[in-house]
Order: sequence, then C-alpha cells, then structure tokens
Amino acid sequence: MNIRQGSIRLFRFAGIDLFLHWSWLLFAAYEVSSRSQEYSSVTWNVLEYLALFLIVMIHEFGHALACRSVGGAANQIVLWPLGGVAYVNPPPRPGATLWSIAAGPLVNVALIPILYGLGMLSASAGWAETMPNFARWLHSVELINVVLLVFNILPIYPLDGGQILRSLLWFVVGRARSLMAVTVIGFVGVAGLIFLAVRSQSAWFGLISAFILMNCWSGLQQARALSKLEKLPRREGFACPSCKTAPTIGELWGCGNCGKPFDIFEAQGVCPRCGSRYDTTKCLECGRAHPLREWIAPVTGPPGL
Repeated sequence: MNIRQGSIRLFRFAGIDLFLHWSWLLFAAYEVSSRSQEYSSVTWNVLEYLALFLIVMIHEFGHALACRSVGGAANQIVLWPLGGVAYVNPPPRPGATLWSIAAGPLVNVALIPILYGLGMLSASAGWAETMPNFARWLHSVELINVVLLVFNILPIYPLDGGQILRSLLWFVVGRARSLMAVTVIGFVGVAGLIFLAVRSQSAWFGLISAFILMNCWSGLQQARALSKLEKLPRREGFACPSCKTAPTIGELWGCGNCGKPFDIFEAQGVCPRCGSRYDTTKCLECGRAHPLREWIAPVTGPPGL
C-alpha cells in the first residue's frame, strides 16, 4: 500500500523525512472526542494522542537509524492511523534485516523503565490526589507503550514480530523460504484478527486485518518471485557494488521506453529492441542502482600473487 500519497511532510531529521497522512488528523479528532470524559479538560486528551504520536515516531526512527547503521537506505517515515511505516531497505542479509526490524520494538522496551519509574514517582508523591489529570495521563502513556510493544511483536507478517521471525528463519532456510513461511503464518494470524474484529465489532481491528491481509498477499508473491530468482544462473565477473551479489542471467530488466524485457548486462546497457541506453543498472536483490561499470567484479589471483 502506498500510504505516502496524501501525506504532509513535517520535518527532516538525520536525513530522514517524516510525513503525516491526512487521515491521521481525522482519526485523532475522533479519538480525542470519544475519550473526552477521561479527563477534566480535553487538553489532556490531545496530550495523550500527541504522546502516542511521539512513541510511534521514535519507534519508526529506531527502524530507520538502525537500517542506516548497517549500510542500508532509509529516508522516509509515514505516520498514519494504523501506526507508522519506516521505508527501510537494509542490505539483503539476515543479520542486517534483523537489526533494522528489532530496533523499533527495542525503543519501546527502553521506554518501559522510564515510564515505570515516572509512575512509581507519581504514586509516592501522591500525584493521583494533587494532580489527578497528570497521573491518569502518565498511566495512559505507559499503557499505550506496552500495548504497542506487545501488538508489534506478534509473529504476524508484516508486523515487527513477523519480520523478526522471518529474519531468524532466513539464517536457516534462506531468503525466499523464510518469507514464504511467515506469510503463511500471517494468513493464519489475520484470520484470528478478523474473527476478533467481528466478535468485538471493532472497525480498528477490521482495518488492521485488511492491511495485514494485503501485505501477506504481497509478501507471498514476492516470496514466489525470490524463489524463482534464486534458481536462475548467475553471471560471472559481475557483482552488485552494494550487496556484492552476482546478477542473474536472463531478460529480467524492463525497458522504460518500449516495455520489452532484456538482459542489461548482455546488452551492455542498451535495449536491443529500441536502442534506449541506461547508464545505471538496478540490482534485483537489494534494489539499488549503480553505473554498469561499477558492477565489474575485481579479478583475484591465487594466494601470494
């Protein structure tokens, strides 16, 4: 799902643009109005939702910054009513992917002792009697962080827990099979969420179920494509400058002019049908593009030479 459409750019931090989808504002207004009885002033409802915004934001920045720390690309985050999406592209290695995904929930884990400590301070200082609104707000923020953490680490793709499971399976069964396994588990999980949505008559669970279902289907198609890609022969003498993977042999690159597929390495960057020239070549493994001359793998001699 391309949720970047209809999003408003808020700011840039560490080279990462933060966007807010317009629907977030509608959902925020609904949540604030529906919980207006929780506090003596609606201001605290607004502060509660802003705390949710902050927690989700730093969770997504955890993903993005971790991805960058392992040499991956991450430059956009979008917040929307169902949470946040960090557009990360880690190197196609299980360890790099695992760290990029696990860093998000680890942010919530780090917040637990901080918020718990503030809660203990609130109890000992008697803020429930002297500042009841603040004490109730602090408890709500603590609960929000825990609920987000628990939900995110469910082993359902594409939630963080499902992607962490995929990264761990990647070490054992490979890239394609690990994705296939977690999407199948995701279909089972989404069936449970749909049942819960119907049972509780929750529109929010229904939206979450639809989002997960579409991503599981997309993940399944990607797993099938990766499985086919892994079986193709590789071209010797070439390697992606980013992920060091040798490119596959075959007509797998589409010409943007005539739409016909061709082997960009065999054709040396020129479409054999319409003559369009391509100065850069996209890696089918990691998705990054580099000039064709940078794909030449260095020739190594025998030891001692």
